[in-house]
Amino acid sequence: MRLDFPPKYTETIGAVKIHSLQKIYEIDSGCNFGTTSQAYNSLTTAFDNDTLSQIFQAMAVVIPVKDEKLSLLEGVLSGIPNECLIIIVSNSQRHPVDRYAMEVEMVKQYSLFSNKRIITIHQTDPNLGRIFHKINYPSILDHNNQVRQGKAEGMIIGILLSKLHKKEYVGFVDSDNYFPGAVNEYIKIFASGFAMSNSPLCNVRICWHSKPKIANNKVYFPKWGRISEYSNKYLNDLISYITGYERDIITTGNAGEHSLSMSLAENLDFSSGYSVEPYELINILEKYGGIISNKSVDIRQHGVEIFQVETRNPHFHENKGNEHIQGMLQESLNVINNSKICNTEITTDIKNHLLMLQQKDSLSNIKSNDKIILMDPIKTIEIDKFHELVVDSPRLLKQFNIDEK
Repeated sequence: MRLDFPPKYTETIGAVKIHSLQKIYEIDSGCNFGTTSQAYNSLTTAFDNDTLSQIFQAMAVVIPVKDEKLSLLEGVLSGIPNECLIIIVSNSQRHPVDRYAMEVEMVKQYSLFSNKRIITIHQTDPNLGRIFHKINYPSILDHNNQVRQGKAEGMIIGILLSKLHKKEYVGFVDSDNYFPGAVNEYIKIFASGFAMSNSPLCNVRICWHSKPKIANNKVYFPKWGRISEYSNKYLNDLISYITGYERDIITTGNAGEHSLSMSLAENLDFSSGYSVEPYELINILEKYGGIISNKSVDIRQHGVEIFQVETRNPHFHENKGNEHIQGMLQESLNVINNSKICNTEITTDIKNHLLMLQQKDSLSNIKSNDKIILMDPIKTIEIDKFHELVVDSPRLLKQFNIDEK
């Protein structure tokens, strides 16, 4: 893969480096280029297949699933490089139709032909809730001591299973992508970002080239979705307030496709539900930006690098409806609004924005002061004890080809 490098601009806030959006010039740049820029083009860098493959072997790809079409999920699986460990965290219905059992059967059949290493787990399995209770990690549990039904909760489960398998990197891709080739590009971008990073604390975020939509019998290619447009705006307003200069560096506020080095992932708090992606940026700034006091001096000395890369493939996914979009937007804006580093002016703007949405769409459940549920960093979990409890629950995981590589 060939990208422009170094990035055209980098915003430094405390120990955080946010790189401007990078462009891909070759999805596959061929062999034997290593990780160095070619002499004839010092404005780009290329990573050959061997370099990317080494990172794939150290990477787990987590796929949160909720009642998706099986053909879509299979397509996503086909786009993930063979070297990666795949972890499917399902929150699909179990009754009256057991969608999870159907997903497991599909994965079983698929794994016979692909020889990929795949693990599946159901998010609300009672055994999993008991495990989190025993290891004293209650922030992921609801009032019934079951894992809450949120996307971030599924991501944490995926990160923990990645850590069990001693993976250095963990990537996240959505399960409703119609283009397997786009998924393959995402994973290559993740690996390229980690290869570019000079810090063990790294976040690689995907900016879609476009989101195709069909209207009036024509295909349109808008760049921004309804959520990204606003979350990017308010995150940039926040960075402008912090730096004192107007900035528009954030283009990946709601990047569902993103990746984290394990060193960073295990030190972050996570926000429940669909606010997880913008909150990662907020939490990185809170912990490492030097804006508020933080005791993690030994961690901050390494610095955090955030890469944003624009894809070549468009992103075409399932349409979940307007109510789903509004809920995601509300959650995304609320985590910015409720942050300790958010100033009064931005808070007022966000509250007015949410009020406008409530009046426009007659959504009485939109609130600007919803309490955000935060989950503790997974470094607080004794991973050996977690592993022991998982092993003692043989029905918890469905594993395919795990012992063959």
